[in-house]
Amino acid sequence: ATLRWKNAQQAAKTGDAQKAIAWAQEIVSEQPDSELAPEAAFWVGKWQTKIGETTAAKATFTEVLRRYPWSYYAWRSAALLGWDVGDFTTVRDRVSQIEPPVERLALPAGSDALRELYALGLDRDAWSQWQVEFKTVQTPRLEEQYTDGILRTAMGDYLDGLYMLGSLDQFDDPADRDTFREVHQSDSYWLTLFPFPYRGVVTLTAQRRQLDPLFVIALIRQESRFVSDIRSSADAVGLMQVLPSTADWIAAEKGEAAPIDLADPSDNVRLGTLYLQYVHEQWENNSLLAVASYNAGPGNVEAWIDEFGLSDPDEFVEKIPFDETRGYVSSVFGNYWNYMRLYDPQVRSQLEAL
Repeated sequence: ATLRWKNAQQAAKTGDAQKAIAWAQEIVSEQPDSELAPEAAFWVGKWQTKIGETTAAKATFTEVLRRYPWSYYAWRSAALLGWDVGDFTTVRDRVSQIEPPVERLALPAGSDALRELYALGLDRDAWSQWQVEFKTVQTPRLEEQYTDGILRTAMGDYLDGLYMLGSLDQFDDPADRDTFREVHQSDSYWLTLFPFPYRGVVTLTAQRRQLDPLFVIALIRQESRFVSDIRSSADAVGLMQVLPSTADWIAAEKGEAAPIDLADPSDNVRLGTLYLQYVHEQWENNSLLAVASYNAGPGNVEAWIDEFGLSDPDEFVEKIPFDETRGYVSSVFGNYWNYMRLYDPQVRSQLEAL
């Protein structure tokens, strides 16, 4: 898959779109479970568009949504198909409907007593019971690791819980691989992987900044995994990983109260969204440039625009020279798409129709 993708990219650089399409289509047909498959499928549609094959491109983008609905490239496909999911320049104006699930998910492992405690919302009791039952911590079965991830996130241990859930694809046994494919297609798995803690704080503050709450929680998920007192090596603090110096500066710049405690979710989201609003305004509400600036700083983004241009935002993302920022951009918007498809009933129904 890696070799085929290199060949596809090289053909695209030389202007041979048909050859690029052929190489990329081989990934989708021969390695459909590869991490490269959603990206390759999306670029088939982009290259088809470039050579005027618009009908084929629409079919390709629809197929990306059908086969890889969780991916960043599904969001890009939906945007190019004209779905109401926001584009890089219109995310700021979008307001999601938010209808979170009301039923608790069923645990895939554990005793009847454990499952009943969890179903009743007695998370601490369920967690205590799980500590007694979970005997194979070092060598868990897939169902046990899945259960552990669900219970950890229910207890607010999002850092370890999301890791447990996100690494279920590491099981090599063929039976586990089959189980994972089933899990990967279930809404319950994705809803656990994309929780919405601090919903009240995030929603109210995002609306105050004229930002979509789902966009803000998507960025928080990427920055901190919802750990309110986490600190980075650069001393960035809390949910939105705000530097104390940045918090002081943006508060003074916008005439707001200085931060009291950036480890407090309310204070952190207040100052983090204020800075996110600022970078949106700086780039005329272009959310691609705002998100890249949030990670790498406006100066770097300005240099990249001068070097690469913005005629094709998808190509701009691919050319971002910082690996961290390039991955950050696709992760934040990929998170945003997953929150939309899980929590916004309009998007959910459109996707289910496929």
